[in-house]
Amino acid sequence: MTETATTYTRARDQLAALCDAVTGNREAIIIRRRGKEDVALIAASELRSLQETAHLAASPANARRLQRALRDAKAGRRMTRMSPPQLRAWAEAAAKGRKRARRKA
Repeated sequence: MTETATTYTRARDQLAALCDAVTGNREAIIIRRRGKEDVALIAASELRSLQETAHLAASPANARRLQRALRDAKAGRRMTRMSPPQLRAWAEAAAKGRKRARRKA
């Protein structure tokens, strides 16, 4: 995602064009305001994606799993594809295994 800056006055005058640029090119627009904090104009889908990424990375264990998966993908290691029911069964089995491990501890 690239970033462009503009002034508040220009942003107000060119809002429709800026919105098109943001949604069409995934370009963030920084709006500079005199004497106030700058703001960013980004596509709503980009914001949702950033929020989801932050949520997923908030758990240290999940962040480690994501990093390992990224390393595996970059190294060309083959990933196992699962159907939604297979994934659900796998997640349930993993959750049961974690519960058993906690009980033993």
